[in-house]
Amino acid sequence: MQIDMRVLELLSSKLCHDLISPVSAINNGVELIEDIGGDVIEEAMKLIGDSAGHAARRLKLFRMAYGRAGSEGGLPVRDVRQTAEQYMAGGKVTLTWPEGQPDNVVVEQPGFLKTALNMIILSEEVLAYGGIVSLRSMTEGMTPGCRIEIVGRGAQLAPQVEAAFLGQTSIEELGPRNIQAYVTGRFAESFGLKMKFDQSIPDRLELTLLGAEALAAA
Repeated sequence: MQIDMRVLELLSSKLCHDLISPVSAINNGVELIEDIGGDVIEEAMKLIGDSAGHAARRLKLFRMAYGRAGSEGGLPVRDVRQTAEQYMAGGKVTLTWPEGQPDNVVVEQPGFLKTALNMIILSEEVLAYGGIVSLRSMTEGMTPGCRIEIVGRGAQLAPQVEAAFLGQTSIEELGPRNIQAYVTGRFAESFGLKMKFDQSIPDRLELTLLGAEALAAA
């Protein structure tokens, strides 16, 4: 799969945007200590510790979601689940991901958990006002997979986001609001996965990710 330079630029901008806040907070904490010291040291150290942890959690998830590590098969589902839970911790979105799901038969497929993580990142973007994201194993016919249920105010794909998710938009039409949807859809395609979505109910969006046809026939 070839990636246009604009896609790389937008994705890099997204990563920097998501990391600039906690990294800047670390710098602010250091400046507080340098400029004032004394009584603010404890407060500044807490700010530094919380912000460093936040940045580390995001980096860990980004490595799995966008890096080469997530493209390999056999990625421990427990590690991926914990990484996703830590990423969501303390925010406006609550993630429910039961142990042992999705089924082992599908998580062994290269790219499945990587794409699922990208769907979770997309879910956070959809839930601008907060909400609940739930991941569950499911099977469609003979094909195993998972369903991600997103519930909250305005939990729908905007038209430009939907088009990007389905690969029905041009590279020139991509921007900060739909780059994550575009990347998620293209990851699914590159690994031979099937994805669907249902937003027929207001404030509720369901994303479905199914294993490749070769896997289903095995």
